[in-house]
Amino acid sequence: MSHTITIRLDKELAVWLEEAAAKTGVSQGQVVREQLEKARARGGQQTFMRLAGSIKGRPKNLSTRKGFSKT
Repeated sequence: MSHTITIRLDKELAVWLEEAAAKTGVSQGQVVREQLEKARARGGQQTFMRLAGSIKGRPKNLSTRKGFSKT
């Protein structure tokens, strides 16, 4: 490995990382590298965003809902 980074995790994420590493039998660093590789393979896109605006019968722009419009 040629680059080292240091990150701060909140308690909940640190516990998850520790448990994921223990469950899979790999180091915490390897778990982080695998997750970064998955993110890179997705092209940095959030997969859940593909569903944005796909619910029928709802306004296309939520800012047009009554009570939320500034006009």
